[in-house]
Amino acid sequence: MSFVPETAEHLETVQIRSERDVARARRAASRAMDQIGARAVHKARFVTAVSEIARNAFVHAGGGRLAVHHDGRAVYVICADDGPGIPDVEAACKDGFSTHGSLGKGLGGARRLAARFDIETGTGGTIIRMASA
Repeated sequence: MSFVPETAEHLETVQIRSERDVARARRAASRAMDQIGARAVHKARFVTAVSEIARNAFVHAGGGRLAVHHDGRAVYVICADDGPGIPDVEAACKDGFSTHGSLGKGLGGARRLAARFDIETGTGGTIIRMASA
């Protein structure tokens, strides 16, 4: 079974090449959460997770693509990049781990904020799949 259900509607794909595009990805996720009628707290949590993974794609991989889908019950996001991959996913998901001098809460925070979180990474890039429910 695919991560995104066959019945889900593709809403938007955002090319992430700049900080502005990170904001565009955040807005796309916010609109999708509105479309499924998500509560404000649930929406804020998921949109924050989307913002974190979009920012990571920009900062660590030089950019990527973020696709947003929904099936009326959940929002599904797939963020893919062509960067160097994440050498140690478990370490990268621990609070305080950073390779760029940040607080090191992005990837682990996104994993905690999403209802479903899957990461696939290697030397050819990283794909993160998240769902709101």
